[in-house]
Amino acid sequence: MIMRPGQQQLLLPVSPVFIWASLIVALLLDMLPLGRGAWTPDLLALVIVFWSVHQPSRIGIGVAFVFGLCMDVHQSALLGQHALSYTTLGFCAITLHRRLLWYPVLLQALQLIPLFALSHLIELAIRMIGGGVFPGWSLLISPLLEAVFWPLASLLLLAPQRRTPDPDANRPL
Repeated sequence: MIMRPGQQQLLLPVSPVFIWASLIVALLLDMLPLGRGAWTPDLLALVIVFWSVHQPSRIGIGVAFVFGLCMDVHQSALLGQHALSYTTLGFCAITLHRRLLWYPVLLQALQLIPLFALSHLIELAIRMIGGGVFPGWSLLISPLLEAVFWPLASLLLLAPQRRTPDPDANRPL
């Protein structure tokens, strides 16, 4: 892998248990009964995009679809509303992952705003087609909040991979 000057250290391999645990924790956080406002960021969508960008071979469209169905059942939404949204997010994130990783974290967040907005637009369109009510213009805040949380998610979810391996006299890395 070609590294740019000043780029971060090489990361250790990620544990599949950590990936699944982070997805389940994000699902449980989205299921907390705190009242779901239109402006509330979708943490599960954020984690799905994160792992689709950083581990596209392990977290794919099928995983996004299953978690979307779980959210549909939990929120009593039209079956497939979140599933289509998360699947689209996963597909777009996997498509952009090579280009996105060349940028610093803040520029990655800026580039992900349209992706998060598309996800909320898909959910809104399906809700409106199904006879739902328009949640208001505060819906536009949610993609911005998800982009604001991107650096924090990067810091937290990459932390286990940044731990230093056991030093060895024969291994300089």
